[in-house]
Amino acid sequence: MFKHAQLETVKAWMADPAHGSMPLHARVQRAIRQLILDGVLEAGRPLPATRALAASLGVSRDTAESAYGQLHAEGFIERRVGSGSFVSERTQRLPVRSHSKRAKSSAPHLRLSQRGMAMFQGGGVRDFFKPRAFAPGVPETRNFPLQTWERLERQVLKEYGTQALLHSPPQGMEPLRRAIADYVNLERGACASPERVLVLTSSQQALTLCASVLFDAGERIFIEDPVYHGARKAFDAAGLECMPVPLDADGLQVEQLLAATQAMASANGPAGQVPRAVFLTPSHQFPSGATLSLDRRLAVIEWARQQQGWIIEDDYDSEFHYAGKPTACVQGLDAHGRTIYIGTFTKSVFPGLRIGYMVLPEALVAPMTVARTLLDGHSAPIPQLTLARFIDAGHFGAHVRTMRAVYAERRDVLARLLRAHLAEFVEPQVPAGGMQMPCVLIRDIAETAAVQAAQRAGIDLLGLTGLYASSRHQAGFLMGFAAHAPHELEAGVMQLAKVLRGLCR
Repeated sequence: MFKHAQLETVKAWMADPAHGSMPLHARVQRAIRQLILDGVLEAGRPLPATRALAASLGVSRDTAESAYGQLHAEGFIERRVGSGSFVSERTQRLPVRSHSKRAKSSAPHLRLSQRGMAMFQGGGVRDFFKPRAFAPGVPETRNFPLQTWERLERQVLKEYGTQALLHSPPQGMEPLRRAIADYVNLERGACASPERVLVLTSSQQALTLCASVLFDAGERIFIEDPVYHGARKAFDAAGLECMPVPLDADGLQVEQLLAATQAMASANGPAGQVPRAVFLTPSHQFPSGATLSLDRRLAVIEWARQQQGWIIEDDYDSEFHYAGKPTACVQGLDAHGRTIYIGTFTKSVFPGLRIGYMVLPEALVAPMTVARTLLDGHSAPIPQLTLARFIDAGHFGAHVRTMRAVYAERRDVLARLLRAHLAEFVEPQVPAGGMQMPCVLIRDIAETAAVQAAQRAGIDLLGLTGLYASSRHQAGFLMGFAAHAPHELEAGVMQLAKVLRGLCR
C-alpha cells in the first residue's frame, strides 16, 4: 500500500499547474508511473485497491480504474484477480532515476562521425537571420479544419508582420519547439524540453542527419527486418552496413540483437565491429504494425547504455492507435540519454506542411543543428508559428481525435472488403494502429507482377519483399486506407480483385 509520503507525492503531482492540461486519470497514472520510474515503488509492492485509492485522492473510482488500466497496459503493474494490483516484477530492470542521476546521464559520451565532426567544427552555413487508391501513409486532408488554420495564420501575420517573412533560426521557432515538447511529454510520455527540440522539414531529413552526423561510412547499424524503406535508404546512402534483426508479434526480437552483439564482440577483424545504433519503430512497427513490448524496450535501453550506442526511435504515426491508449515512447523510459526521438506532422496534420522534428540528447543538439544548416538551413517561420498556435489552442488534439475515429472505421471497412472480395488472394493482417494494412499473398502470384498490374490500373501498392534486408520475407503488399472514404475503398478493392483475377488466368 502507499505510504503517506507517497500518497502526498501523487496529490502534489495532480495539483501541479504544469499538469493541468492532462485529464484527471492521466495525472494519477503519470504520478504513480513516476514513483515506479524513480524506484520509490519497488517491484512486487502491492498497490491500493481502486476504491481505496479513489477515496484517498478524492477522485471517482472510474478515474482510479482508468489510471490502473493504463499502467497495466504499459506493463508497469500487474492485476491479479482476487489478490489486487502490484508493481510489475519487470520494473526491476528499470534504472533508478533521480534528479541528480538524470542530470549526470543527460550528458552521454559524445562520438560523432568524421563527417559529422567536420560539419560541426566548420560552423555550417549561416544566414542573416492527389492520392491514388491504397497509397500507404497518405492521410485524409478533406476533413482538415482549413478555416481554423487560415484564421490562425492571419493572427500570426498580424502579430509578427514582416518579421514572419524572415529566416527561422536553424533549430526552429521557439513557440513551436515549446509546443512540441509539451505535446510529446503529455501525449507520448517523453522527457523533452524546448531546448532539445530540433524542427525539421520531415522525418526523412531527421534520418539523413542521424546517418550523416553519427556514423562514418562502413559502420554498422541494427535495423528491424522488415524495415521502413526510407530509413534503410538513408543509412545506405551514408555508406552504413545495415544488420537486420527479425520481428515477432512483440516487435524487434531483442534477444537476437543481444546475441549478434555478443558474437561480433567476440570476433576478430571487420566481423567484430559491433553496431553503435539500432533503428526502431516501436509504437507501430513499419510495416507489420507490431508494438514493441515493455520488456524489450527496457532491454534495448540497457543495450544502448552498455554499448554507448544510440536508439533512433521513429514515432511516425503513433497518434493513430485504435485499441486503447498507445504505449509511451522509448525516449521517455531512457534515463541514460541514448535515445533520439523522431516525429512528424506530415501524417497527423497534412503532407504539405513539411514539418518534422527530433527530440535530442543535449550533447547532440548543437552538432545536429549545425549539420542541418548544410541541408536546407531552416523551416519556414509562418507554418511553424501557425502550427504552434494550432497545437496550443487544442485544435491539433481535436483533429487527431476526429481522424483517429475516421481511420479506425476505414481500417475496419477495408478489412471487411478484403475478406469479402479478396480472401482467395490475400490474408489481411489488421493492425492495431497506423494508416496502412499489410496483406500477405496466399495465391501463387508474383508480388512484383501484382504491384505493377495494380499500378497500371490506377492503384498504388507497396510490396513487402523489398522491405526485408534478409533472405527471409513474406510476399504481399501494404494497402493504405486513411485517405479513402468507405465507398472509395470499395471501388478500389473491386478494381484490385479484377487485377488479381487477371493474373491468375
